[in-house]
Amino acid sequence: MIRVISGVWALLLGILLIMLGNGMHFTLIGLRGGIEGFSSTELAVVTSGYFLGFLSGARLTPLMIQRVGHVRVFAALGSFMSAALIALPLLTEPWAWTVLRVLIGFCMSGIYVAAESWLNAAATNDTRGKVLSAYMIAQTLGIIAAQGLLTLGDAATSVLFICASILVSVSFAPILLSATPVPTVEVARPMPLRDLFRGSPLGTVGIFLLGSIYATQSGMGAVFGTQIGLTASQIASFVAMLFAGALVMQYPIGWLSDRMDRRTLILGLSVLGAASCIPGWLTGGGLWPLMAAAFFAGGVTTPLYALLLAYTNDALPTADMPAASGGLVFTFGLGAIAGPMVTGWAMQGLDPYAFWLVLGVTFICIAVYALYRMTQRAVVPGEETDSYLNVLPTASAVAVTAAGDWAAENADGDSSTDPV
Repeated sequence: MIRVISGVWALLLGILLIMLGNGMHFTLIGLRGGIEGFSSTELAVVTSGYFLGFLSGARLTPLMIQRVGHVRVFAALGSFMSAALIALPLLTEPWAWTVLRVLIGFCMSGIYVAAESWLNAAATNDTRGKVLSAYMIAQTLGIIAAQGLLTLGDAATSVLFICASILVSVSFAPILLSATPVPTVEVARPMPLRDLFRGSPLGTVGIFLLGSIYATQSGMGAVFGTQIGLTASQIASFVAMLFAGALVMQYPIGWLSDRMDRRTLILGLSVLGAASCIPGWLTGGGLWPLMAAAFFAGGVTTPLYALLLAYTNDALPTADMPAASGGLVFTFGLGAIAGPMVTGWAMQGLDPYAFWLVLGVTFICIAVYALYRMTQRAVVPGEETDSYLNVLPTASAVAVTAAGDWAAENADGDSSTDPV
């Protein structure tokens, strides 16, 4: 593993720094929005704006890279994102934040496409699985560590926003100054949603619903903490627990995924996610029940994403996987736009604890649909399934496609060594 990382350390360091800055700004939106008196609905629109930009960037950035090249696109998007982060405390109006968040989301999506293209080009067939795992760990650790940095300043001032901007700006240095060859970008045209649903109904519906869960957790978690009166350090710990759970639970769930019916595992994880929302909803603000709820609710979200990707690939021919990856990323983005909007309206119409109600109901919807699909399609034999895809919900179609290719190759290699 050390030998593998030594070849891509500059890319991983850059990603870690990017996630420090991006992770800070996600939580800062909730903290500063509460200070400015923004309503839940207004902050929900701001949150959805990021994912609208992210979805747009995923479609347009590959075309930009093909026209002017990796380095120029990467540097331009980094500059725009850094400027937008600094502008957030200067323009404290919901409409301005929404526009800036669309821009930040667009830039982050493009940054992911460029960075993941470099990372994929630097990996070989033998090392791609380990490189993707290291990439996932770097991203998650960056988000978790970002919450610790929030305790070093006051969200009512511009200091933390400036720090986030500095981290993003500095993050491009190790990537752009490394000797990594510039790769070509080839992102397949996303599969139409009708064809994607026909090939894997559970994968399509599950990814859409999971997009709403992930966006609600990452975007509205700090809003929830602010509205129930948590301190800034407690909110930072709460958001960190959402991602710490994913880091701990990803590998055990991945191990189970390759050894049992994936629909059963999807059902079980969805039920666990819904059950973990109960103490959060009923706790009345108790800190430790909230932390436990965040750990398990967040802990099953990222593995569920990877699990749904793997399950979808099981149902499709290998040739369709690149197009399916683009379709799944697009479907996830649609859910991510809708989720915070629904949650914001519920929190404003009921109370802040509707945050957990919406999450729990969405998890239950995934579980019920998984149970229904188990009655409609036979179990795919284990020898015909691909390996578990170790990717994050924030990954672009580049990483999802690379992970799918690796999973298919790995599954073929395992089957070829099985006794006849």
